[in-house]
Amino acid sequence: MELKVVKFGGSSLADANQFKKVKEIITADESRRYVVPSAPGKRFSDDTKVTDMLYQCYECASRGENIDSLFDKIRERYNTIIKELELDFSLEEDFDVIKSAFRHKSGRDYAASRGEYLNGKVLAKYLGYDFIDAANVIFFKMDGSFDSEKTNEVLSKVLENHTHAVIPGFYGSMPNDTIKTFSRGGSDITGSIVARAAHVTLYENWTDVSGFKMADPRIIKDPKTIEYITYRELRELSYMGATVLHEDAVFPVRMMGIPINIKNTNAPLDKGTMIVSEAPEEANCSVITGIAGKKNFSVVRIEKDMMNQELGFGRRVLEVFEKNGISFEHLPSGIDTMSVVVAQNTIEDKKEQLLHDLFKSVTPDHITIEDGYALIAVVGRGMVSTKGTASKIFSSLSDSGVNIKMIDQGSSELNIIIGVKNEDFEKAMNSIYMAF
Repeated sequence: MELKVVKFGGSSLADANQFKKVKEIITADESRRYVVPSAPGKRFSDDTKVTDMLYQCYECASRGENIDSLFDKIRERYNTIIKELELDFSLEEDFDVIKSAFRHKSGRDYAASRGEYLNGKVLAKYLGYDFIDAANVIFFKMDGSFDSEKTNEVLSKVLENHTHAVIPGFYGSMPNDTIKTFSRGGSDITGSIVARAAHVTLYENWTDVSGFKMADPRIIKDPKTIEYITYRELRELSYMGATVLHEDAVFPVRMMGIPINIKNTNAPLDKGTMIVSEAPEEANCSVITGIAGKKNFSVVRIEKDMMNQELGFGRRVLEVFEKNGISFEHLPSGIDTMSVVVAQNTIEDKKEQLLHDLFKSVTPDHITIEDGYALIAVVGRGMVSTKGTASKIFSSLSDSGVNIKMIDQGSSELNIIIGVKNEDFEKAMNSIYMAF
């Protein structure tokens, strides 16, 4: 029997009209039995997401300021939806509890989670589905990491007793019963967790775009939609800034081989993008699947003669970064050079200490730190079987007058990472996209 989990993003549930679209989508397919909602998003470009309103309100409460007017705006968002849906339903008791908790400094995670919690209750009432509080079925360990096995065991048993249910996204609970959230966009992860626990055949992730684009439409005009993308390709693109799906959402479903379908709430008949373990043979596979990138990286370049013969050199370098609380992104290297690519904001206040520690630990001949790099990932399962892919990329950049500052390719040949200066980022993205 076909069974689906459907997750709806904030733009899909921003107002009563969007709720009506969501209900039509869910009731059109009887296999859509478990629903994961986000908090209401923006209704228009200058609007404020409910999650941001909650953060702002909580910050005021934590400073001892009056929050009545801010909280009333949050109350109004939900009451307007309830009224326009003509529901015989009230959240007033919940509002009172939340407002009191804010004043007693319940924590930022608790505050942020209430957007999904309240939206979940409204949606459950509107659909006539059971409401399952995520705090009772999504668990974190004391160190803040997600407890996947406990969650899967408990959630699977709970779902067996609910034919149809709404489970709010984004949050769960700690062992001490306090609320813990995933990072922003974490409702995608909740949907994936529920899909695994329910043993579904498909996880539908509904948003405001008709699938995953080959490149960022803010940079590339009208990029093509990707028909099929593998989990590995998606992971690479998401990590490098593609934002349709949270980068960690693939893990719970990947282990079960459950495909994800990215769909558009405002255009439900569009096919969208299928995210799968292995793309089917009949899938239209171009050389590259997608391009993504981010600005503002720094490159720490270490030079030392004969470093390749110095046992433990790389380990000692990375220990220095670890000691200074800096994570690395990439490690391109040569025989006598080693470069460590890091997010620029992670070393801005630590450069002097970092240089001191590196000179002390590995006694290099020379070290430079260069800021203002952008990284571009060219990702595609077709690259491994196609000759001249790298040449095509580099030629397109050369023809556009873009100077390549760094190249890094993994052994899987799934992607090529190119470093350019920040000011060349948009030009480089367009050049590579047009080349393919």
